[in-house]
Amino acid sequence: MTAEASRTGSPEEPAADGERPLDIALLTYKGNPFCGGQGVYVRHLSRELARLGHRVEVIGAQPYPVLDEGVPLTELASLDLYRSPDPFRTPKRDEYRDWIDALEVATMWTGGFPEPLTFSLRARRHLRARRGQFDVVHDNQTLGYGLLGDVGAPLVTTIHHPITVDRQLELDAAEGWQRRYSVRRWYAFTRMQKRVARRLPSVLTVSGTSRAEIVEHLGVREDRIHVVHIGADTDLFSPDPSVARIPGRIVTTSSADVPLKGLVFLVEALAKVRTEQPAAHLVVVGKKPTEGPVAQSIERYGLEGAVDFVKGISDAELVDLVRSAEVACVPSLYEGFSLPAAEAMATGTPLVATTGGAIPEVAGPDGETCLAVPPGDAGALAAALGRLLADPDLRTRLGHAGRERVLERFTWARAAQGTVAHYREAIAKAGGHRPAPRASATSPTPVRSESSESRATC
Repeated sequence: MTAEASRTGSPEEPAADGERPLDIALLTYKGNPFCGGQGVYVRHLSRELARLGHRVEVIGAQPYPVLDEGVPLTELASLDLYRSPDPFRTPKRDEYRDWIDALEVATMWTGGFPEPLTFSLRARRHLRARRGQFDVVHDNQTLGYGLLGDVGAPLVTTIHHPITVDRQLELDAAEGWQRRYSVRRWYAFTRMQKRVARRLPSVLTVSGTSRAEIVEHLGVREDRIHVVHIGADTDLFSPDPSVARIPGRIVTTSSADVPLKGLVFLVEALAKVRTEQPAAHLVVVGKKPTEGPVAQSIERYGLEGAVDFVKGISDAELVDLVRSAEVACVPSLYEGFSLPAAEAMATGTPLVATTGGAIPEVAGPDGETCLAVPPGDAGALAAALGRLLADPDLRTRLGHAGRERVLERFTWARAAQGTVAHYREAIAKAGGHRPAPRASATSPTPVRSESSESRATC
């Protein structure tokens, strides 16, 4: 059903806030919910917006988002140049459709990352063709030139955190001028994102830390940035006493072997912990690296049998894995929010986390709702892990307090309510009226995405 068709028929019921339901276009240029926070954000926010009585349509590119039943997906296909098993592929001649495709390939050939720009150009074309069908357009950190100007409705943008932070951490870890040049070229799109961000009328972000970083790194005016905390799916991520805790088990989530995630420090910490607690072992939710610093550390410390990587697991299997751990760990050097921390706390699993970025906003005070350590400090990480593994009373106390913190502060229902308030504010500033449709506009039928139970690989 198209957005236009959904408005015909009997008078509509008011939304949960008592006002008219909104028609929302939610954009995501990279939506896989199992390879990063952006996809998780789109899946859960879209579901909760629908539960509040709004009509939300997700418009996304590959890897396409996994959405809950009742949320339609319109596929805005790229050339999918980074797909498995042939990333950085050269498309065949008959795959090219227009100049945007040519730009996408040319940018990839020269070492850049084209998707934010090319998705934004395709999205602008699509949205202008459907002018009048949406009350608001919500961009999920594309920050591409195509979203400047008229996109057929007021624009609200979420910036989880500035990607310039990732860029700097990659540069700091790069060895040799060739690697540093490659990093700079790959992250060249951040210059565009900085220019676009400064011109956005309304920016949402997920933490106070990210708000400060957006002001500092992107130069966005502070009065344009609004914090709307996100959270965990507390129905799914919940305690279950029937799931046995496995002695010595530590669980972490790491979507990629990059310096930002700090996994190499957790591996080193595990080696230290095992000198006193031989049963300690690590399960990583993510793809096993075959080379790089993490693989080298596992080999160096002889941890081949003590570190396991799991992928392709369902949501239910992921939750049971977290429940089975005596300790969950977030070793990141920086996080704009940290969904893994909130999800682990929601299950009642005690948490060891660094103080990188916004993690303390989520995890709470050291010794009250978690054990907190400085980022990049394997010794401090080992001490905290060893302390928690050795103290069942402390694990019980922190696990209970952590879940209570999440229930009080970090749920998707709260996130959706706060987001809708900013939608209505943006619409009011734009005049409060839906733009009139163009006479020639056509209405592509959204492709409904079925709910998936598989934790797909990136």
